[in-house]
Amino acid sequence: MLLGIRGNVWNNPGTMNESTTSNSLPITTIQSKAEDFPEVLRQIPDPPQQLYIRSAHWSDLLARPWIAIVGTRKVTGYGRAVTAQLAHDLARAGFVIVSGLAIGVDGVAHRAALEAGGQTIAVLAGGLDRIHPASHQPLAHQLLAQGGALVSEYPAGIPSYPQQFIARNRLVTGLTRGVVITEAAEKSGTLHTIRFALEQGREVFAVPGNITSDMSAATNNIIKNGAQLVTGSQDILQNFGLKPPCEAPVKGDTAEEQRILDLLQSGEHEGDSLLAKSHLAVSTFNQTLTMLEITGKIKPLGANNWRLADF
Repeated sequence: MLLGIRGNVWNNPGTMNESTTSNSLPITTIQSKAEDFPEVLRQIPDPPQQLYIRSAHWSDLLARPWIAIVGTRKVTGYGRAVTAQLAHDLARAGFVIVSGLAIGVDGVAHRAALEAGGQTIAVLAGGLDRIHPASHQPLAHQLLAQGGALVSEYPAGIPSYPQQFIARNRLVTGLTRGVVITEAAEKSGTLHTIRFALEQGREVFAVPGNITSDMSAATNNIIKNGAQLVTGSQDILQNFGLKPPCEAPVKGDTAEEQRILDLLQSGEHEGDSLLAKSHLAVSTFNQTLTMLEITGKIKPLGANNWRLADF
């Protein structure tokens, strides 16, 4: 069922108490009764009594719909590709992308939203003065610089203890209109996020995967149990009565480039599959792929996977 958005729930004026920190943006405390505390979060079981925020544009973010994208830390090339595409498309359509700043799907979703020119919010499991994982500090700085936010229910100085990651996930779903699971193993911690989403009455979307892949076991199972199957951002947008933005297709400079671009547009991402379906000689394929990357038309996703740079 859709999360009911009444009136201007997403558009509240800001009245926040600021506390200075060593970083350029202060950590701001928002009490649960304040006007700029997200209304949807008040309605969940066990809501936080306050939020700690780091953002220069919190009021602007509140005026937008938020959607969560989550999944495994051990993301495969397939999971990386579908996560990047969905986050990019949804950000271009106006959604604020919410995730947990973790290694894997979370990081891919944050970065893709930023590459699309959108905003993204990271919900942390500890104080905002300690970015976890530390390797994602540059990503945290980038999302703040681009108008996003860091959010936590824990004050500065509180480390990210293991039990707090599960509690954090109820905020990831509680803040959003729905949650998209792109890739997750059968015993993934993502299952906690799904449970919170269902308890809160949020929409649950899942991307199907190869039935022989352990990393798609959870997504395939939750689809069998009623989650909405997603093969593209249009499935999510249509659910909320929205239309995808119109974008001109990327054009190749040669017939060989266009052949590869058409395959990427159709959903192919893995290098060996692109080579086989393009029917190009290996040397021609490699040269064409290199030129597409040099000219900025495609981007590598790692593990011999690729995506369109602007889709």
